[in-house]
Amino acid sequence: VQLQASGGGLVQAGGSLRLPCAASGFNLDYFSVGWFRQAPGKEREGVSCITNSGRSTYYADGVKGRFTASRDNAKNTVHLQMSSLKPEDTALYYCAADDSDYDCDNPDFWGQGTLVTVSS
Repeated sequence: VQLQASGGGLVQAGGSLRLPCAASGFNLDYFSVGWFRQAPGKEREGVSCITNSGRSTYYADGVKGRFTASRDNAKNTVHLQMSSLKPEDTALYYCAADDSDYDCDNPDFWGQGTLVTVSS
């Protein structure tokens, strides 16, 4: 059972990145998937959640309108599309799978992080 987040890198402010979260060893269709991030010296925070049905998505206030989570069930993958990136988005980004139908508050599986650095 593994979750793998990738796609991080260095980008200029205003740029975009797309982070895939790929699952192996289990069917991600049954899980709601959350994205979390942790900036240096700060606590981890929730960024987004997409329910297992894909019908509901939730975003932190600081990323609403700029980040979009989506599911690709054929590839057992969830994506986080990040646009209009700001230096304050710089962090280690993690994805996590929660067996809840409604939220991502208590994930069952965590992936390794991928580093996003936004330069000003």
